[in-house]
Amino acid sequence: MSPLQQIVFPCFNWAIVPLTRYSNNWQKYPMRCRESYATDPNKDMRLDVEEKQMSTNTRSGPLEDLTIIDCTMAYAGPYGTALLADMGANVIKVEPPAGDNFRQLAPFPEDASRVGVESPGADYGAAFASVNRNKRSISLDLKDPGDREILLQLCERADAIVENMRAGVMDELGVGYEVIAARNPKIVYGTVRGYGDPRTGESPYADWPCLDVVGQSVGGLVEATGDLFGLAIADIFPGTLMATGLLAAVMQSRRTGKGEFFDVAMYDAVQALIKSNIAAYSVTGKQAKPGRKGLVPFGLFPTSDGRIAIAAPVERHWAYLCEAMGRPELINDDRTRSNPRRAKNVVFTEAAITEWTQTKTKQEVVIAIGGEVPCGPANTIPEVLADPHTHARDMIQTFDFPGGQHKGLSTGSPIKFMSGNTDLYQRPPKHGEHGDEILAEFGIEPKG
Repeated sequence: MSPLQQIVFPCFNWAIVPLTRYSNNWQKYPMRCRESYATDPNKDMRLDVEEKQMSTNTRSGPLEDLTIIDCTMAYAGPYGTALLADMGANVIKVEPPAGDNFRQLAPFPEDASRVGVESPGADYGAAFASVNRNKRSISLDLKDPGDREILLQLCERADAIVENMRAGVMDELGVGYEVIAARNPKIVYGTVRGYGDPRTGESPYADWPCLDVVGQSVGGLVEATGDLFGLAIADIFPGTLMATGLLAAVMQSRRTGKGEFFDVAMYDAVQALIKSNIAAYSVTGKQAKPGRKGLVPFGLFPTSDGRIAIAAPVERHWAYLCEAMGRPELINDDRTRSNPRRAKNVVFTEAAITEWTQTKTKQEVVIAIGGEVPCGPANTIPEVLADPHTHARDMIQTFDFPGGQHKGLSTGSPIKFMSGNTDLYQRPPKHGEHGDEILAEFGIEPKG
């Protein structure tokens, strides 16, 4: 066992055992819980969430006294502000006259009205909708002096402003941090950029554009995992960190009366994702190969209808798995009786498991070991939508696309409070939909 494994594995063992011990539903009702994975593959699971229609409640939650001016577009920034909006923050989305370009990203509802030549889908498609619920939109042209003044007036009464333009763009427009802070010394100014902002440390790439695939690559994630993530992890994680940094800075501002500037670089965020790989390199001097072969079994195994994840490096989990497979002799086999031995004989170990799983469905494997061995099917989207966990946790809600009859699906907030208050209360906004309402709320006279 390597020095890193000597540290990590006991911690992993300590963490996982209590989690299993307190899984009361599995212990009390193991078969009911295991069999809940059964689904009808021919059923359109989108229809099962109609009862989770958008709440009619007004904005509420632990952040309802927080006002954020959101000048971000595309994915990273809007993802972060969406997390805050779900928790009640008053998020005002400031868009240019052409709108957030993410509005034009397919897919669009087929039955929605057409808005312009290139924008079917009632002003936005699914991509925009996924990260802009619970927000209001105002359209401002920041090249126009009158609209710049409106932005500054909004900032005078806001707690924070966030943007994700390239370094220097907002300064060139006359609405950079120093200008805004002069109008509101308590404001928090946050950014998400590819390579950060010179105010916190000037990168040689500060002026370079950066998108998700680039962030994954330069930050070391691609080489750590062996390939690109299909999901925009180099957008999602920086956006999440931005939300965290914003809340910390607002707390400081309210305590001290002094505002703050902070930024999140996509490059930095991805580096943070691979911190364990960097720590291992400091010990071994070698780039770790993709995968987690230090923990065995710990991965995906084929079934007759897909794949299933099985994680049984802890000995009691391994023993239960061996009994379920009908291979009790593997419990004390010299090749497999401990995690370090299974790691040295990973091909043999995984082959033995595969021989068992490939003859069974995902559900059959779950019924056999679910609740006793950490496992879970590699679910399709319909299977995720049908899973009773999804419904029990209110993770799917519906909203109406404006201009059409199509109901969109929105994931609920993954941050849950006993008091609730993290529901979808407002569909994603049409471009500039709330301009007059926002100006009146802030006591700002409309331009011209």
